[in-house]
Amino acid sequence: MAVAIVMDFPGGTLQQYDEVIEKMGLAAGGPTPPSALFHWVTEVDGGLRVTDVWETRDAFDAFAAEQIGPITAEVGVPGPPEMTYYDVHNYMAAS
Repeated sequence: MAVAIVMDFPGGTLQQYDEVIEKMGLAAGGPTPPSALFHWVTEVDGGLRVTDVWETRDAFDAFAAEQIGPITAEVGVPGPPEMTYYDVHNYMAAS
């Protein structure tokens, strides 16, 4: 079952986010990592909010352990993020 994850990074900046994306080998408007279905980010009061939809929670958890956690720490994003998970009933994406 698909899962949506909302990650709030209090104290995080868009500049740090851009560094994380670059270190992951990703690009704005480009494809997502394998098993990720959708991704967006915005600045919120006092930090960043990242929202993802993944095919499964296990796939997200593996990516978070291998990439998100270590790389956000490397670029100085305060963490860990506040995370909320949602079971996804339906999603739509560009093909």
